[in-house]
Amino acid sequence: MSLRFADCFDPAGRVHGLPTFPWRLAPEGLATRRQLRALGLRPGGQDIAGQILRPRRRRDPLTAFLYRVDRALPVRPMTPAKTAALDRANAARRTCPACRTDAGYVIPLSLGMCVPCAYPEGTP
Repeated sequence: MSLRFADCFDPAGRVHGLPTFPWRLAPEGLATRRQLRALGLRPGGQDIAGQILRPRRRRDPLTAFLYRVDRALPVRPMTPAKTAALDRANAARRTCPACRTDAGYVIPLSLGMCVPCAYPEGTP
């Protein structure tokens, strides 16, 4: 589906089913999930209020859903249990399965182990 910039402007939602705006031209009061997070908010179960489309050559357009800022809820605070679970998950990503030591960095998925274990003779 090849779109032009002009095809991305449909504020009534007749063509795409949702109010649609070109990239970077969303009206005030609507924001993407990332923009809400930067404001310390979350969608909070509300329905999608619109979308932004960015046309690309030879590929489907990039889509970002929009939510109403006035209906957004504050981000839930991090609990001690969530913090502990996140710390354990990050520690597991840093632990080499071959030598069982903390590598000090996240183990690359392409290697599956720390760099010294993957290349014991030196650099690749």
